[in-house]
Amino acid sequence: MGTIDDYVARIEETCGEEKDFIATFKYEKKDEIIKRILEKAKKEKSMSSMIFELTFKGVSFRLYVTGKVIFRNLKTKKDVQNILADILL
Repeated sequence: MGTIDDYVARIEETCGEEKDFIATFKYEKKDEIIKRILEKAKKEKSMSSMIFELTFKGVSFRLYVTGKVIFRNLKTKKDVQNILADILL
């Protein structure tokens, strides 16, 4: 088992009224990560198998097959890291 840094290239905070976080996965690991997320998270809906609306532990997020995920309504980067750790590790 590794760490979040083994899977995530970067986590960025968006600007605006609602605080969202965008996590970008390392390219060479993205397929493994997407598979793991889809196994563990509850699928709310999917759009043409390219974009997935998911929830995990009460947190809603959108997963893109390009290797990005957008988390909504989380307060800190640490919250994002904790959710990703629960899913990936």
